[in-house]
Amino acid sequence: MSLDVFLALLGFSFVSSITPGPNNIMLLASGVNFGFKRTIPHMFGIAFGFGALLLAVGFGLKEMFEAFPQLQLAIKIAGGAYLLYLAWQIANSGPVEEGEGSGSPMTFIAAALFQWVNPKAWVMAITAMTVYTGQPDFTTSVFIVCFSFVVVNFPSVSVWCGFGVGLREFLKDPTKLKIFNISMALLLVASLWPMLR
Repeated sequence: MSLDVFLALLGFSFVSSITPGPNNIMLLASGVNFGFKRTIPHMFGIAFGFGALLLAVGFGLKEMFEAFPQLQLAIKIAGGAYLLYLAWQIANSGPVEEGEGSGSPMTFIAAALFQWVNPKAWVMAITAMTVYTGQPDFTTSVFIVCFSFVVVNFPSVSVWCGFGVGLREFLKDPTKLKIFNISMALLLVASLWPMLR
């Protein structure tokens, strides 16, 4: 992979990782409701799960979806249902109390597995593997794409959690927090739109 292609890949990794989507909306809400420290496993789960998804797409899952489109439809339906469940959980999150929200943030495993039903993650993975891999050394280029995303993804998603932490003082008022959580839940539901088109 040439230097200019690698720099373009880093740019794509950054822009696609830091722009709004299901992961970042959930991290913003988690930062508000649980704080930064309790959200760290969630952030690592996103990085690990998306890295695994990238490898799977790079080494053949994309071709399987092309051969069996019903599998892709099943993942879309499962992803949509899970996003609705998560939106419900966010909308009903408890108040911020003494620096930690009530309830539990998403775990490492749950966040990693969520990448497999996250519509934005699939679009990012398929686009990255289609655009930035190629011959003569396809395998190396797949690993470079994966490495680039993992390195860029964690700091990018951390920003969203940090924004949430920054809002905690303002959202100590239960009414403001409820409005915020409902707004985040609605944004999460709205993130389903690209996969419904």
